[in-house]
Amino acid sequence: MAEKKSNVLEIIQGIQQAASNAFDGALDENGEPLKVGLQREEGHPILDKRVMDGFGVTFHGNLLTIKYQGEVTLREVYKGDYEGEIEQRLQDIANFLKKEYKKITGNGLTLTKPKDSEPHMIVQTTSKVRSWVQAQQEYKIGGIPDEPELGHTVEERLDDSIKKWLGMGKDKFPKTKKPENVSGKRDEEPRT
Repeated sequence: MAEKKSNVLEIIQGIQQAASNAFDGALDENGEPLKVGLQREEGHPILDKRVMDGFGVTFHGNLLTIKYQGEVTLREVYKGDYEGEIEQRLQDIANFLKKEYKKITGNGLTLTKPKDSEPHMIVQTTSKVRSWVQAQQEYKIGGIPDEPELGHTVEERLDDSIKKWLGMGKDKFPKTKKPENVSGKRDEEPRT
């Protein structure tokens, strides 16, 4: 089946819908808990201590930023390759977004890391018990140009639309549309 071409707004709305489908407690089409790649999915939801973590997405031009935040113990941070774990978690989230986007729109989504792009992470603590991690990674969204075409500046577009509005029905602005919702006897006969 050939994939149809999506515009920028449709791509962004599809990604946003895919991200919103990953809320805590979400179920897939079979009634099973949805697997995103977060820590909260591990263990038993009632018997084990709940881990608070989640993610969000933001858009900057043709870049998608995945932001992850979660609780962490300092023991986990110092035990080994914690940066690698967080990097893998961000990649799991990106893979989930691609898969969910395909389900929602029927089109594929490509997310590629820009060259020399590494995830930004920070681990903060408030006490010996409570700590949290915040991490983010940028991805280039396929199908959105690097520099979109911007016809005119905002002022020029506003100026043109005001001129068209003021010149409605006049020969001075031939591109203006005449009102279609006015009909009656007075419109058929010229006034004297």
